[in-house]
Amino acid sequence: MSVDLVGFLGVVLVAYVVPGPDFLVVVRAAAEAPSKGRAAALGAQAGLCVHMFAAAIGLAVVASRYPVVYDTVKLLGAAYLIYLGVRAVRAARRAVQEQRRGDAAAPGGPDVGDCPARRPAVEGKAAARRWRSGFTEGLLTNVLNPKAALFFLSVLPQFVDSNGSLWLQILFLGILDVLIGVAYWFVLVLIAARLRALLARPKVRYRWELTTGCLFIAIGVGLATAA
Repeated sequence: MSVDLVGFLGVVLVAYVVPGPDFLVVVRAAAEAPSKGRAAALGAQAGLCVHMFAAAIGLAVVASRYPVVYDTVKLLGAAYLIYLGVRAVRAARRAVQEQRRGDAAAPGGPDVGDCPARRPAVEGKAAARRWRSGFTEGLLTNVLNPKAALFFLSVLPQFVDSNGSLWLQILFLGILDVLIGVAYWFVLVLIAARLRALLARPKVRYRWELTTGCLFIAIGVGLATAA
């Protein structure tokens, strides 16, 4: 099996460095909690695996020949990004409301959530919810991204040997792409997680949620209206 690894690695690295919807999802999740960021990263790469196997067995070819399939996926992806954007904007509003309630609240009695006996169970459930939420957001963001499907369908085959097994070569390059992405996202998660202390400030959190929400909505609208 002979593939153009140098050219392929160059294209893949550029594709990851240029921010896209998955970049926003992973960074936003990591800023909330490192574990959620890692879950979002794994979800995003799992979404790529779906496109990889689809391209390897020819489903992506069917989508390319029937525009209605591509358009449906595009609209679903756009709707999901807009949904994430609306959630972020609402989170920005909640940040302001929480700050106002915190400023107005008087010192009260002990919170049962702070009870040492209950704290591990509460924290465990919260961590599980964050992990599921992060993984689902990353997965759906890439599964519903038609550009990811087009990458495996049209870009990736440019680096394979026509005399070899196309199925095996696409699978090999796809797995390599996914592994590179996991390493890249995990480094990004470590960097983004350092923003947590800064985002704990209500005003900064408000601006962060509002900005990322508007970006999600803009990308979703752009994807839906793209030719």
